[in-house]
Amino acid sequence: MVDLGPSLDRSVRRLAALLLLLSLSLPLLAATPVEVKTVRIWSAPEETRLVLDTSGDLSHKIFALSNPDRLVIDVENARLQSSIPRPEGQDVVLVGLRSASMGGDRVRLVLDLKQAVRAKSFMMKPNDRYGHRLVVELEPRGQESQAGTPVTPRRAEESRDATAKKPEGSAKPKSPVTAAARVPKELVVAIDAGHGGEDPGAIGSDDTKEKDVVLAVARELAALVRKEPGMRPVMIRDGDYFISLGKRVEKARRQQADLFVSIHADAYQDDSVRGSSVFTLSHRGASSEAARWLADRENRSDLVGGVDLDDKDNVLASVLLDLSQSATMEASLRAADKVLSRLKKVGDVHKSSVQQAGFVVLKAPDVPSMLVELAFISNDEEEERLRSAQNQQQFARALMSGIRDHFKTYRTPGNRAARTSEREARKHVISRGETLSGIADQYAVGLSELRRINNLADDQVRTGQTLAIPDS
Repeated sequence: MVDLGPSLDRSVRRLAALLLLLSLSLPLLAATPVEVKTVRIWSAPEETRLVLDTSGDLSHKIFALSNPDRLVIDVENARLQSSIPRPEGQDVVLVGLRSASMGGDRVRLVLDLKQAVRAKSFMMKPNDRYGHRLVVELEPRGQESQAGTPVTPRRAEESRDATAKKPEGSAKPKSPVTAAARVPKELVVAIDAGHGGEDPGAIGSDDTKEKDVVLAVARELAALVRKEPGMRPVMIRDGDYFISLGKRVEKARRQQADLFVSIHADAYQDDSVRGSSVFTLSHRGASSEAARWLADRENRSDLVGGVDLDDKDNVLASVLLDLSQSATMEASLRAADKVLSRLKKVGDVHKSSVQQAGFVVLKAPDVPSMLVELAFISNDEEEERLRSAQNQQQFARALMSGIRDHFKTYRTPGNRAARTSEREARKHVISRGETLSGIADQYAVGLSELRRINNLADDQVRTGQTLAIPDS
């Protein structure tokens, strides 16, 4: 019989030593500080976004100080490996940013502020572009009142009527609605350049960023809308900064937009895929949004299609919201179809009909909305096309033509476009790069008729020349 006594005793002693070593090293491993690799500031007109790129999850606390206004961010078990950036330009809330070590591995960031802010912070998990991130969103405390729905002539008239004291025996004041009818309403086109700031969107093989090319097209479109009698553009994003999807929709609603156009550039793993696409909200997306509106008291007290849901019971509110959504989706589909028809004339389309999806930016229940994928940035040919200033103008002209086509057949009563004389509305000032055949196609008129009405001997035109446009 073999005696295992001494051998077994040695094994037990080795195992005990190993366990002791492991128990001593675990606290050291757990206490390894998280690296704060970079600190980035993204300044937008209505908010500021601070991003800390980190090597892992971290624990943090935020609190505010006043006189003067400051925001303090204490980060536990961390080491700052980056220099502290300075706010660029006229940041809406930030004066500056400071850092200090609080002893051990605790880092304190102090944000010097122009005014009191509302702060929201959250950790973001790694994705294919970034690692762990701590994001802090800063918004001026008084922003709701400053950025609320603009006062229209009708509302201004109502306000005066409500506050003015009527002398005895005076005549009955004129109806606010009658006063509004005398003031033509501009058609407001909300133009949303997708992505922005730390979110570049899709990136082409030549390092073309979606956020840059769609902003260029959005600006070209805004310039065309601005020239159109009776229309006014609203840029949802007019710089390289981040705006959350919900806030894009909110801004369009605040501006009482008649149409919301979100501009993107698609990407796919197969780099041979190409062409434009246009999307509107799916019925499933509409149903989930309706449930959210009805459940959220803040939403219920807002105006949906001109109807306040706050004082309605659930059944009536649901019916009214459904009516508003149905009308909006119908208008969205008509507008999207017009835009897709125009895009077909300037390049390939990925799908020959309007597609439907649950994109967040399409979910305003009272603003007709569409999302346009201009081309596939993952396709080398189309990436080059998206980078070209001439093609960016071509995309913008196609979008403008579709928008114009839509409002010709679906006009809001009382808007200036509907009241403008045909002679005033049918003028076109030629921009750089435009051709006579392209203008004829844009307005759906015959080239020979366009030559005849403008007494042109050939197709030569010059920048700044004004053309009369015949009836379609």
